[in-house]
Amino acid sequence: MPQTVTELASGLGFIEGPVALTDGAVLFTNIGEGFIMRRDPDGSIEAFADVGGGPNGLEITEDGALLVCNNGGMGIAPAPDGFLRPDGTRGARPIDPCIQRVDSDGRVEASITSHTGGSFLAPNDLVLDGHGGCYFTDFGAVRGRLVYPGGVYYAKADGRVAIAEELVHVAAPPVPLTQPNGVGLSPDGGTLYVAETASGRLWSWAVIAPGVLGPGPSPTTANGATLVYAVDGYAFFDSLAVDPDGFICIATVRKGGISVVSPDGKLEAFIPMPIFDPAVTNICFSPDGDTAYVTAAGTGRLYSIDWPSRGRSTATHAQ
Repeated sequence: MPQTVTELASGLGFIEGPVALTDGAVLFTNIGEGFIMRRDPDGSIEAFADVGGGPNGLEITEDGALLVCNNGGMGIAPAPDGFLRPDGTRGARPIDPCIQRVDSDGRVEASITSHTGGSFLAPNDLVLDGHGGCYFTDFGAVRGRLVYPGGVYYAKADGRVAIAEELVHVAAPPVPLTQPNGVGLSPDGGTLYVAETASGRLWSWAVIAPGVLGPGPSPTTANGATLVYAVDGYAFFDSLAVDPDGFICIATVRKGGISVVSPDGKLEAFIPMPIFDPAVTNICFSPDGDTAYVTAAGTGRLYSIDWPSRGRSTATHAQ
């Protein structure tokens, strides 16, 4: 049966990082303004935390705190086509790129400030692993004619360590990851998925121990990654989430929706948003897995989707 996509709110700015809470509320980030926002089930929306910079991906730790990937700041402005887009500046309130921790009392601290390979450029997305740790990506940076690659990292999920372990880095041939963005784990925790933005590729690694990656069954790069899926046509990948049945759900920029990819690399479905938005940025799932929440940053809209279980008939909607 087709999914029902419902608009929950609009005019929210350039938003990302949705997280669904057990009480039905949804947290999300406003990258341009430096705030974490909260939408309650009654539809009311308010600022949850002022973290400055450019907050992106969010996760909730076991002790109820938030971990925030903060890219340091990103100016946002309307483009000639009318959609909101990054304007190439660091925004009005830049900070040093880092992973922040927001405690339940609202206290904000920069808890992970570097990694074993150096300083962060633009932390982007993260996922908890169920073993007290988290994997996260750094998008990297483009400065003039120079491209600085990002990477994939691991740290304790309590956010109280200063240095993260770099897992995937520059290797020949060639640079292994181009703008790593979305990151997620299979339901059994045995596979790590990472989406590249510029290439529109989805990669995977075998997780052989917490924070330890091994080559997949058919590695295709020097760092042991396996190519799972590559988008058809001119499109980019943003953040992702893995649904309870193990399907990888990737926000697909320029196409205006969510690409649903099976673990064996087949496009199971493409779910467009009701109002076209070239910057659909992220997706998350409710604790029971029955509802997905999607951020569409170009128009500042938050959507919910009635999410089908395994055996979904949405394959007929693949594009």
